[in-house]
Amino acid sequence: MELAYVCEWEKRPKCTHCPSIPLVCSWSCRNLVAFTTDLKNDDEDKEISHMIHIIDTEHPWDVYCISSGHTEVISCLEWDQSGSRLLSADGDGQIKCWSMSDHLVNSWENILLSSVDGDPIVALTWLHNGVKLALHVEMSGSTNFGEKFSRVKFSPSLTLFGGKPMEGWLAVTVSGLVTVSLLKPGGTLLTASESLCRLRGRVALADIAFTGGGNIVVAASDGSSSSPVQFYKVVVSVVNEKCRIDTELLPSLFLRCTTDPLRRDKYPAVTHLKFLTRENSEQVLLCASNQNGSIVECWSLRKEGLPVNNIFQHRSPVVGEKQPTILKWRILTTTSDLERVSAVALPKLPISISNTDLKVATDTKFCPGLGLALAFNDGSIQILHRLSLHTMGVFYGSSTASTGQRPGDESAIKRQRTGSPAVHFKALQFSWTSLALAGIDNHGKLYMLRVSPSMGQVLEMNTTLRHLLFLLEYCMVTGYDWWDVLLHVQPTMVHNLVEKLHEEYMRQNLALQQVLATRILAVKASLCKLSTATAARACDFYAKLLLIAISSTLKSLLRPHVLNTPDKSPGDRLSEICAKNTDTEIDKVMINLRRRSLSWTDPRFSPCSSLSSGWETLFCTCWPTCQTRVRWSGPGSAS
Repeated sequence: MELAYVCEWEKRPKCTHCPSIPLVCSWSCRNLVAFTTDLKNDDEDKEISHMIHIIDTEHPWDVYCISSGHTEVISCLEWDQSGSRLLSADGDGQIKCWSMSDHLVNSWENILLSSVDGDPIVALTWLHNGVKLALHVEMSGSTNFGEKFSRVKFSPSLTLFGGKPMEGWLAVTVSGLVTVSLLKPGGTLLTASESLCRLRGRVALADIAFTGGGNIVVAASDGSSSSPVQFYKVVVSVVNEKCRIDTELLPSLFLRCTTDPLRRDKYPAVTHLKFLTRENSEQVLLCASNQNGSIVECWSLRKEGLPVNNIFQHRSPVVGEKQPTILKWRILTTTSDLERVSAVALPKLPISISNTDLKVATDTKFCPGLGLALAFNDGSIQILHRLSLHTMGVFYGSSTASTGQRPGDESAIKRQRTGSPAVHFKALQFSWTSLALAGIDNHGKLYMLRVSPSMGQVLEMNTTLRHLLFLLEYCMVTGYDWWDVLLHVQPTMVHNLVEKLHEEYMRQNLALQQVLATRILAVKASLCKLSTATAARACDFYAKLLLIAISSTLKSLLRPHVLNTPDKSPGDRLSEICAKNTDTEIDKVMINLRRRSLSWTDPRFSPCSSLSSGWETLFCTCWPTCQTRVRWSGPGSAS
């Protein structure tokens, strides 16, 4: 890992600046990072403003601040799947939905609000829309995008008529309440709340995951390592215009460190609880801590055979009868004693975490999405393998920035450990391709780290290009922003990446090429900006994107006129536009387009069997199957 940049905000007096506790941040698929801070009012010290800040990672010097209006500390931030809406929840049970105004990153408005009065929110997520893509690393050399990125059968959390996914969000409160807010087609909210179980208890930590069948799984802990970590299945439905929530208790688990006599009382508190992926409720990560150290455990839910008493083992089995099975949590691996963990980040890249797929990823040396990040109180960050929890990369915090030492320098490591700086990261977030890591320290600074796709392994240039090309193609297919991939592109790679990307694009079918036509131009333009040798080509790509946008706008005006409607015909609408516009060049373009947009019912059209001087020859564009030449006798014809 290497430090890309650090964002230091405007200096404020200590009496007016109060870092938010807990400090939270969230990274959207558009590479927008949202995080929180608290500001004291200058006039009255008791009043605190809870702020939400949003930055574009490509332009981190521009910070867009939102006065949230929350009365308590913001505990959760969550982007939706499109990256254009943001949920914020606080310690008073208020949940607000923020949306872009006119698609502008620097303009946000609160469009929806729900609340559970006086009940702090500990976990929050949008309902799943049923879209899940799988990356097949072993197929990275294939020429077909469908083989590299396949659609996984996954049911939405809730569907409308016709199978359309219903939008909304789900939250868990500190008193063990689950609340759901659904966005109805008219723009109103439909809310409901239900207890996770009959005996409600305190929920200090919680996380939410989804299953392929459309169910929701909630993991909850009361914060004590001696108490079990409970799991609940939540089913959301709409019955008679009312939201209904059904819950069911699932198998629970006890931390391994509490069963070890040597560590039973060593780590009394559970400080972090997260599912390894949002679409996999069968693997969970737990962190137990004391004031000075932590231990991390990874658990997996498995189906095991239920042991049968000897009396029943000799009974002849019935035809078709199977051995009874039971779901049980089994520990996969655990770490040794660590420094106290202050933040955890999990990758968003949808790579399967089965042992077979991990072996394929190891053979191909493709590491993005395989590691999770842990931040410690000594200011360091470690990336651990998701299943084995062995170290894959280390970043030693502010010592590398202040001393100029590389992360692997032994002298920097010794200086870092002996100094024990008070600055450490309170929140971590991976980018959507897992090639960048954002950290917010306890003073509110934002650190952007580059996470190498090879995790420090020495790779050949062709292998590195193949990995970067694979991730660029993934961004093209999903529509995600690719800024974090560009962090690892060297100027000498630009030409090869552009050529290979174009070759792979041309090998796809025509329908897919049409869908990705503008995206590949945008990717090429971004790549060409990275090298002075290809900067001129970047201007050409951007100019082509502008022309495509103009062409699309004009084509939307020139759509065929629908019969029996009061709307004006395309020719009449363009005549009005031309009359209002004084630019003669645009007038000429509009006239030429107008001549191609008139329908066969216009009396100024007449079939032409042969060319004649003094007449302009046109092709009919209203019906693509008709290639008959026609004569135009209106204004603007050739003399």
